Amino acid sequence: MSGAPRLFDTHAHFSGTAEDAAAVDRAATAGVVRIMAVGGSEELNAAAAPFPVRALGYDRDQAGRDLAPIGYEGVAAVGEIGLDYHYSPDTRKAQIELFAMQLELARRIDRPIVVHTRDADADTLGLLREIPSRGIIHCFTGSPRFCRDLLDLGFMISISGIVTFRAADNVRESALVVPDDRLLLETDSPYLSPVPVRGTPNEPANLVHTAKFLAVLRGADYGELAETTFRNACRTLGLDASTA
Repeated sequence: MSGAPRLFDTHAHFSGTAEDAAAVDRAATAGVVRIMAVGGSEELNAAAAPFPVRALGYDRDQAGRDLAPIGYEGVAAVGEIGLDYHYSPDTRKAQIELFAMQLELARRIDRPIVVHTRDADADTLGLLREIPSRGIIHCFTGSPRFCRDLLDLGFMISISGIVTFRAADNVRESALVVPDDRLLLETDSPYLSPVPVRGTPNEPANLVHTAKFLAVLRGADYGELAETTFRNACRTLGLDASTA
């Protein structure tokens, strides 16, 4: 492999301020040459809108609300969408309705999806089987069994800085289950800063720490893992891997 390793942060949230451009510059210096800006609410969608690679949608916290329509021309993916019963089990029915509506939308406009799922394994699998979809399970935190079920459905599995946390044995175990060609990386910034910068606001430049940790975990060469996950992300999102 020639050239510096390239990284693709497949999931970052932005503020819609001048700091966004500075974070992108720091990321590029660190080797994170592509970033997907991800929405999930009206505010996050607006902040993601100026980015060339972006996902727009409505997350579980928007369930039951009146939501503004989204224009999807030029949008790489629908997201983030999904289910979270850890914090909001009381809105389960409304979450399912919103998730299903956006799965149908993504199928209609032929876009991949970016899925959040937490403590909702059965319902997530049920909906993804009922409404065939493709895309990314972001910030995977489930069990190896759940990971295999999602892989069987054709999804990409994205690993965040959680994999570096001391108590995240299940994430490390799951990260070892994912084949090379189905693995993605993300920061989920400004959340989930990896060790050794845990406790500070996260940003795309910090993806390097997660990538290096994961390379050691998987017994892989860092440069090869970076390039593989970069190309995986481009393939998933329909982007040309040769232009970055």
